[in-house]
Amino acid sequence: MTATMRADSDGTSRTTQTLSVQQALNRALADELEADPRMLVFGEDVGVLGGVFRVTDGLQARFGAVRVFDTPLAESAILGTAVGLAIAGFRPVPEVQFDGFAYPAFDQIVSQVARYRYRSRGRLPMPITLRVPSYGGIRAPELHGESTEAFWAHVAGLKVVSPSNAHEAYHLLRASIQDPDPVIFLEPKSRYWQKSEVDLARSGGVRGARIVRPGTHLSILSWGAMVDRALRAADIAAEDGVETEVVDLRWLSPIDTATIAESVGRTRRAVVVHEAARTAGLGAEVSARITERLFDRLRAPVQRVTGYDVPTPSGALEDEQIPSVHRILLGMQRVLEYRRG
Repeated sequence: MTATMRADSDGTSRTTQTLSVQQALNRALADELEADPRMLVFGEDVGVLGGVFRVTDGLQARFGAVRVFDTPLAESAILGTAVGLAIAGFRPVPEVQFDGFAYPAFDQIVSQVARYRYRSRGRLPMPITLRVPSYGGIRAPELHGESTEAFWAHVAGLKVVSPSNAHEAYHLLRASIQDPDPVIFLEPKSRYWQKSEVDLARSGGVRGARIVRPGTHLSILSWGAMVDRALRAADIAAEDGVETEVVDLRWLSPIDTATIAESVGRTRRAVVVHEAARTAGLGAEVSARITERLFDRLRAPVQRVTGYDVPTPSGALEDEQIPSVHRILLGMQRVLEYRRG
């Protein structure tokens, strides 16, 4: 971990550190635990072990076993406990160890977490941030590489977030914990060890989507680990003179339709990239919103580059499921070469 102090053009000093995504998440949890005594971290192995991916490493030693504690292997009970704690005035940040392990807690999340604020007509906030190590890319066994964003984004009352790098991970997690509504925070496992510069002092600009790379010929819309692959595809396309705009959605619910429309309205071509299965995936929702707003301006139908409609495979087969840079380039080629009949 390295740290530097530097001054912006306006003379304002700010702190930057080179962190991995895992380190940035750990720092965000520590900073929020320090700032708010109501915050609690709990889940399977998050205390003594520091989490399977060490995201909670050292937090129990620093903040004590009352505020950072291990739970039984019982996901539904973890979320039920979070609901009770939120009603009692705490700010729970539970962890479900892997994406597929959230399925046993589906009832608690949909029937209680998502509805309580609405059910109580705003009298009872539900400031739960459920951290979920998510998506594939590490060749894990079954139920360890799921893409669940469409499930959660479909449920009214839940916000859904997925960061793409360390800087985004730090600020999006802090914003999620401070949010009065429940947030499902999907952490791309394959990005945990990727390092980048994190400006710890910058707090603005964490809502909605962000344009990562400007371009004029087409827009790629993505999130999580797929943003990096979209950027690599854009670099390759640039060698042939194709200027690709890459948009990181970040907040998958609510979706930032305005930024998507602003980008595609300029480039007039769009490719949506995600790891989840194609049918009823979040790409279908993004594609529909583009068509509703920009149908007359589009030069080609919106293309989707996604996982296949099969259960997420284990081990090396996962490489075939997750969109590769080559598959993204083929999707870009389809919208660039499209000709109306």
